[in-house]
Amino acid sequence: MSANIRKLVYFDNWIHPIAEEILNAAPGIEMVRLDQNDDEAHVFDVMKDAHGYQMLAKTELQPRWWPDRAFMEKCPNLLAVASLGAGYDACDDDAASEMGIMVINNSGANSDSVAQHAIGMILALSKNMIRHDRMMREAPGLDRMAYPGLETTGKTLGIVGLGQIGRRTAKIARHALDLNVIAYDPHINAEDFAARDATSVDFETLFKTSDYISVHCPLTKETRGMIGAEAFAMMKPTAYFITTARGGIHDEAALADALAAGHMDGAGVDVFDQEPPGPGHPLMQFQNVLMTPHAAGITDVCSYNMAKWGAEQWIEVLNGRRPPRMVNPDCWPAYVERYTGIFGHPPSS
Repeated sequence: MSANIRKLVYFDNWIHPIAEEILNAAPGIEMVRLDQNDDEAHVFDVMKDAHGYQMLAKTELQPRWWPDRAFMEKCPNLLAVASLGAGYDACDDDAASEMGIMVINNSGANSDSVAQHAIGMILALSKNMIRHDRMMREAPGLDRMAYPGLETTGKTLGIVGLGQIGRRTAKIARHALDLNVIAYDPHINAEDFAARDATSVDFETLFKTSDYISVHCPLTKETRGMIGAEAFAMMKPTAYFITTARGGIHDEAALADALAAGHMDGAGVDVFDQEPPGPGHPLMQFQNVLMTPHAAGITDVCSYNMAKWGAEQWIEVLNGRRPPRMVNPDCWPAYVERYTGIFGHPPSS
């Protein structure tokens, strides 16, 4: 292998062919496609020379190919790991940082698609579309007055996590639906809240006062299990809980218990602890729950954006330039040192 070739490894197929088109046309980058059913000896024989590893979505990637510490220790030349979208919880980012391996994502590529999905769930639940649809299919003599809907006008949306998707959700909610928007996010400053169409509140206030709660934070050590029985018990009995973030942020059993106890009027859930959740999932017993199979970001535009943004970012990384969406920025000095050691010269500026 030429010393100037950067090897990028991925499994199966990218979410959209634009990524392969861009990268195959990029000088100095060799794309290596593996099959998830390959044996580990073959995979790591290839990975020992890899400079980049592009993950599939966690739900489509066999756990043995999740880049944990043991995986990365078998990849001595690995400089960076990339997630397909915004979430990167399949990767051990702490271990990556310790080893001088960058973790990059495509935060923002799916913002519109996921925000629109969350807003769609708000509207479907508010207008009782699920109940009405099921009533029309099941009842020969229906009462259209049985489930009156709610207008969003003047009500309060509480957003947990005001990043790329959260801010887009806030903008649509405030300007299109006349919702009052409050948000909890301990990682941004007061000026950020105003610029992102929301008012800052603490976690307890958000759960006590919101008519709709929409979760948009990443799954991290800090957020895992953050929303449980105590939080659900604080909700208005007329409120709705919506999540398009990641399974594991909310306690699924506690959510089912809260629905059964009447602590909320319904829920919209796109993410689960185990995906797909299977036909016997506890939430399936409730007529006031809208469930989708982690599909918020599965749209034509989102798939294209994630592939295109990812390919363009890989070109930056593999040419030694600082990428725009780096999850572990403190890793940069170690990356520069390792890049220099691998290729015999420092990264280009």
